[in-house]
Amino acid sequence: MDYNKIKHLYCYLELHVAVYTIALKKYWTLNQQLKRNNMIKQIIFGTLMLSLTLFPALAMGIDGKLTIVTSYPPDTTNTVKKVFEAKYPGVQVEMLKKKTTAGIKYLQETAANNTSDMFWASAPDAFEVLKGDNLLQKYEVKVGGIPEKVGAFPIHDPDGYYKGFAASGYGIMWNTRYMKAKKLPIPKRWADLAKPVYHGHVGMSAPSRSGTTHLTVETLLQGEGWENGWALWKAIAGNFKTVTERSFGVPDGVNSGQFGLGVVIDFFGLSSQASGFPVEFLYPPVTTLVPANIAIVKGAPNRAAAAAFIEFLLSVEGQEVLLDPKIRRLPVNPDTYAKAPADFPNPFKDKTLGAAVKFDLMLSKGRYNVINSMFDVMITYRLDELRAATRAIQKAEEKLQWSLIDGVANAPNDEAKKLIQEARALVDALPITESKAGEKGFNSIFKKKRKKATTKVSGRQAEVEQEWDSQVKANYAQAEKLAGQAAALF
Repeated sequence: MDYNKIKHLYCYLELHVAVYTIALKKYWTLNQQLKRNNMIKQIIFGTLMLSLTLFPALAMGIDGKLTIVTSYPPDTTNTVKKVFEAKYPGVQVEMLKKKTTAGIKYLQETAANNTSDMFWASAPDAFEVLKGDNLLQKYEVKVGGIPEKVGAFPIHDPDGYYKGFAASGYGIMWNTRYMKAKKLPIPKRWADLAKPVYHGHVGMSAPSRSGTTHLTVETLLQGEGWENGWALWKAIAGNFKTVTERSFGVPDGVNSGQFGLGVVIDFFGLSSQASGFPVEFLYPPVTTLVPANIAIVKGAPNRAAAAAFIEFLLSVEGQEVLLDPKIRRLPVNPDTYAKAPADFPNPFKDKTLGAAVKFDLMLSKGRYNVINSMFDVMITYRLDELRAATRAIQKAEEKLQWSLIDGVANAPNDEAKKLIQEARALVDALPITESKAGEKGFNSIFKKKRKKATTKVSGRQAEVEQEWDSQVKANYAQAEKLAGQAAALF
């Protein structure tokens, strides 16, 4: 601790002692004069106790820098930081902003000389990765009022390594003005986003760039099954306007009208709505509800402040901060919802919210890197080819439908159906099976996260991804060709 800081704290302490002394003298003087007046004594005693709370951080010995590695946007982190620092004026919070996957990598790489105190993100499988690497510190929460589960999911890690402070669900947000201008229908479920009417109107981030997006992708794979889930993701991605570089690039794009609809975690949609943007949000039937978490990093330089931050987030005050329009997270304390807006989602009352998918955290953890790599190879870095193949299939199917309505001869219809089915099968084809994706040794080869298609990888990862890419590229090209042939029959 430097000289200026010691001087600053000394001045606080000196003032605190002065206030305490004056209040104490006042109390005893008046106590002699007003022995029988209990009301006044209580007022004076309350004033004395208030003086003791003027500097809680000093009283509890909590001060210094608190470094938090987090994927949350500034609206969330700045709001929480302001309230926490007001409560603990001796603590300076530093938010080290990193994508979830990048945050994991950072903590892994700096473990030998760790300077971080906490990891704060939405994805429980990310915390499981760090827990498995022995990079988290156990902590027993002292604050009460938090249930064991939200839905069917434990709020806190049963082993004590990370804590849930909010609940998160995944869904669709859209810009109401954009939808009206483009005459687009309102989606109700994930499959709606695969309809031709939404071609070029949808935005999403990649799971390799966002832990929350990873959970969204994994949720659909678990809810729909491996093959059907990937087929649906490809059909939706075929309508993408863009794959954003950061998760909050999706709500930004929807808010500004760059594109009409976005696949997001719930608080992006809810906070945008509360902030006055012309947007709506819904949870599709096939979704899940999992805790957003925080944990103390093993070897944290300021464990006392880290513990205080967790207790604050779970306190009545901290839970109410989550209702701020700039944040709009689902609190894990059921009592907090009494202060929420009337239409605010409440998972403790609405038992259907997130009930369709019983999220398997261990399954997700075991194929975490594989899922990210598959999405990037098949979608992120081949988006142009996927869009072209998808649009060609959509056009062929439209012509086929008109042909059936008009009663055209069956021969062209049958041939077109066959070609369209072949085209769909090529787009839907997967490079590996679900069982292969879950193999521990196979998952471990995907060590390097590619920020773009040209990012160099090496070893077995490079070999596998190149093999996948060659297959995907050829399949999409052939699918576009077959769909074009089908359309030409009419």
